[in-house]
Amino acid sequence: MKTLAEEQKLRHPYYQVMELKGNELEKELDSWSRAEIIEWLSWNDQNGVYKDEDSLREFDNILSKEEGKEIMMRQIHEA
Repeated sequence: MKTLAEEQKLRHPYYQVMELKGNELEKELDSWSRAEIIEWLSWNDQNGVYKDEDSLREFDNILSKEEGKEIMMRQIHEA
C-alpha cells in the first residue's frame, strides 16, 4: 500500500512522464518545449549541466531540444 506522500509524488507530471514507455514517451516529449525538457533534466539530475548559462560556461554551447530529449529518455529508461 502506497503512503499519501508516495501517491502525491506520483501525481506530479515529472513522475508521470517517467511511467511512459517507447512511443508513448517519445510522443509526449515531442510536445514538450526545449525549456520544459531542460527543467525536467535539471530537476532529475541536480548535478547535471543543462541550463544555458551553465552549459555555455562548461561546454561553450547549449543543449538542443533533441539532445535533451535523448538524455531524458535515457535517464527514464535507466531509472
